[in-house]
Amino acid sequence: MSTSLRRHAPFLLSLAAALALWEIAGRLTSAAFMVPFSATLVRLWQLIVSGGFLTQLAESAKLFITGFALALIIGAPLGMLLARVRAVRVGIEPYLMLIYATPMVALIPFILSMMGFGFAPKVLVVFLFAVFPVIYNTVEGARSIKPELIEVAQSYRSSEWALWREVMLPYTLPYTMTGVRQAIGRALVGMVAAEFFLSSTGLGQLIMGASQNFDTGGVFASIFVIGLIGVGLMRVGLLIEQHFARWRH
Repeated sequence: MSTSLRRHAPFLLSLAAALALWEIAGRLTSAAFMVPFSATLVRLWQLIVSGGFLTQLAESAKLFITGFALALIIGAPLGMLLARVRAVRVGIEPYLMLIYATPMVALIPFILSMMGFGFAPKVLVVFLFAVFPVIYNTVEGARSIKPELIEVAQSYRSSEWALWREVMLPYTLPYTMTGVRQAIGRALVGMVAAEFFLSSTGLGQLIMGASQNFDTGGVFASIFVIGLIGVGLMRVGLLIEQHFARWRH
């Protein structure tokens, strides 16, 4: 236990310092600009007790999970395909780069005009925010496979599917998980942006409603929850990445 405490002491001290700074800054500034950490927790509890917060959280979670899952399901195989088949990479990569270079928020009015309001366009926004880190990290992992591994597999007359299953997937999985960790934060941003601009639901609706009513505590409480979710998911992603990174050694 003492070893664990020493290992986590810097993080715990920095966390305590950050929360103390938040508390002090909130007490020294106007409530219209910032509220203390203690007031944020009180307001968060009030939102939870009122019953609407958990419903909105569930709406945001459904949107996030759907868009993020599609980004992972499509992005990882597409990344390996781009790395494996040069013709596909040459044909598709310029369009991927064009979309990736375009600010995703700028695409929201276009998505609105094409798909209207509803759940599907919001899922598309989350998907577009999250899919590119998965694709490009998977491509990087697949293209860094040692040619000797491919040659050995082919010398044993492995089928293309066996090559993907036994060589490409295990080797690229740690790189894909790096992309997944990066995609988590981007997906959360896409989730809030979609709820802001397409149809007000979930935590995005809470933030908008609280800001319009000058409820600074409600704004900070919602942002605090989103931050906690993001940190928790990225931590889980890091643990999974570290687990599968052993496959490369």
